[in-house]
Amino acid sequence: MKKALFIITVLILAYSSSSSAEYHIDKSQKNLVRFISETPVENFDGKTDKIDGYFISESIDKLKGSELYFETQVGTFETGIGLRNRHMREDYLHTEKYPLSHFKGNITNSKMISETEYDVTAKGKLFLHGVTKDITINGKIYKLKDGFKIKSDFVVKLTDYKIKVPKFMFVRISEDIQLQLDFSVKLAE
Repeated sequence: MKKALFIITVLILAYSSSSSAEYHIDKSQKNLVRFISETPVENFDGKTDKIDGYFISESIDKLKGSELYFETQVGTFETGIGLRNRHMREDYLHTEKYPLSHFKGNITNSKMISETEYDVTAKGKLFLHGVTKDITINGKIYKLKDGFKIKSDFVVKLTDYKIKVPKFMFVRISEDIQLQLDFSVKLAE
């Protein structure tokens, strides 16, 4: 009986020490997804705070292999000009048909910069406008008191996701769109 109890105790301790922690988007923090279009004629951006997702990690010391998922409601991006928002949603992003964009991947590389800052690389799949592509994104993870702040900045080529780029003289948008992510996650309750 003592031997069985000992084995069960060892198994429980082994499981609890290797279990991962799950973090969810902290809705009480300022979270932002931003796209930037830069052309020689005009620059503009769009922003949304409608982001959801999770981060699963063994520990801050073992970020490599951690899972990352985030999604955003594409129709919530605001550029500051109502007509441009409408054209973007209806004519190019088709947000009624493709309301969400999401990324799911794993951290493949992690480098400690300081006790609270890490440079990371994640590989995964980005779904946008009905198309899924393998991508690699670089970012930073900052350890916070109650979770993490995750930041990334990467480029998406619109034509890779079957999004047509306006070709008119008066419409100015870049085929390469810079995406910036800045969001916080806290331990799931």
